[in-house]
Amino acid sequence: MLIVVVAILLGVLLGALLVIPPLKKTGNSKTAQKGFMSKVSKTYTKAEISLHNKNTDCWIIIKDKVYDVTSYVEEHPGGDAILAHAGDDSTEGFFGPQHATRVFDMIDDFYIGDLEH
Repeated sequence: MLIVVVAILLGVLLGALLVIPPLKKTGNSKTAQKGFMSKVSKTYTKAEISLHNKNTDCWIIIKDKVYDVTSYVEEHPGGDAILAHAGDDSTEGFFGPQHATRVFDMIDDFYIGDLEH
């Protein structure tokens, strides 16, 4: 009788191990903190942003938000027009009549932080 009870208990425990997913490792506190920090907005000064003013390193400001559009420069349908305000405020040009409404959804992919006031 004892053997049957032990066998059932072992079967239940082994079954639970197969059904319950293992816990993921959270890493050390530095890794956890880094993951948290990547979700927090960074702020940039105009001086910092102004350094990113080339087709190989292009940041723009739109409504006090900072975007790294470097990977989009070559794809920009308006050619080098995107570089006219590289490292500076592009709000007026961004909301110009030449842009289709889809750019308002696309820009979020390039967001890196906020303009420091």
